Amino acid sequence: MAQPRIKVAPRIVAYTDANYTKLTAEIALPGVPIESVDLKLDENGMYLSAPARDVEYVAALTFASPVNKRKAQASYENGLLMVEVPFKDPMEDTIQVPVKPVLLGTTPTAALELGSTPK
Repeated sequence: MAQPRIKVAPRIVAYTDANYTKLTAEIALPGVPIESVDLKLDENGMYLSAPARDVEYVAALTFASPVNKRKAQASYENGLLMVEVPFKDPMEDTIQVPVKPVLLGTTPTAALELGSTPK
């Protein structure tokens, strides 16, 4: 029977680039084989599980601003996991809403503008 692993929070350094367009997280995972790294990401945060010998590194982070999860990149070398993901463009999911003209006098607001009372 396998010995239960102690859950440990990894050392994490997270920062943005100079233009605040990308988030980078550096996560120390000493002794973790790359095939054991389980990284899940959505636009609001990430979850990490990475077992090594007698410990399991676990972390759940919430981002201050939404990110574009589809453009995330991760690399792993010498026990250091690098995660880079651009912040989501606030206008990315917007839609164009058609604006229709209103004939003067056909709405209560238009009637009030003319100084009369709505019927």
